[in-house]
Amino acid sequence: MTDFNQQDVEILRREPGFRGFYRLDVLTLRHRLFAGGWGPELRRELFVRPDAVCVLPYDPWQDTLVLVEQMRVGALDKRSSPWMLELVAGLFDADESAEQVAHREAREEAGLDLLQLTPITRYFPSPGGSNEQVYLYCATVDSRGVGGVHGLAEEGEDIRVSVLPRSEALQALEQGRIDNAASIIALQWLELHGQRLREQAGPQP
Repeated sequence: MTDFNQQDVEILRREPGFRGFYRLDVLTLRHRLFAGGWGPELRRELFVRPDAVCVLPYDPWQDTLVLVEQMRVGALDKRSSPWMLELVAGLFDADESAEQVAHREAREEAGLDLLQLTPITRYFPSPGGSNEQVYLYCATVDSRGVGGVHGLAEEGEDIRVSVLPRSEALQALEQGRIDNAASIIALQWLELHGQRLREQAGPQP
């Protein structure tokens, strides 16, 4: 493990590259080397975006998952269809906690009330060029009657909600039909901890 910290990186210049829904900064920096001393000046583009919250809604009584499907621009040129099966997810608004984001996005994207949130992990999805962190949760839900198309019209959202047996979601994962990081991590976590969630759930409310 490294002993380096923030003081071992010197930012010489930070310039605006792009300002839109997201932001791109151009950094000129140098950092200390494992062999000692300082390395050369480096130019790095940093994709600056709000942190995100992703939630795997799990019904331990029915052993089902609630997943959402929507078009993702990042997948346009990389897969046969850019419509991806994913977790409920959203970005932080000002002064929101991660738990507040989770509950808000579950209602907006899936018409879903989260009963209990269990933290899974927090991670950087692409630290080589982005400062985004993802707060990942599993949430206990009642999946009965859940489904349909949801999302905020003013944000152009068109989100289809599906309830899948856990076995079917795992098959989609193994076949590569679920191929985004948050969903993969959460489903693997559920395989390790799902039995405990089912045992702790008690009678269905």
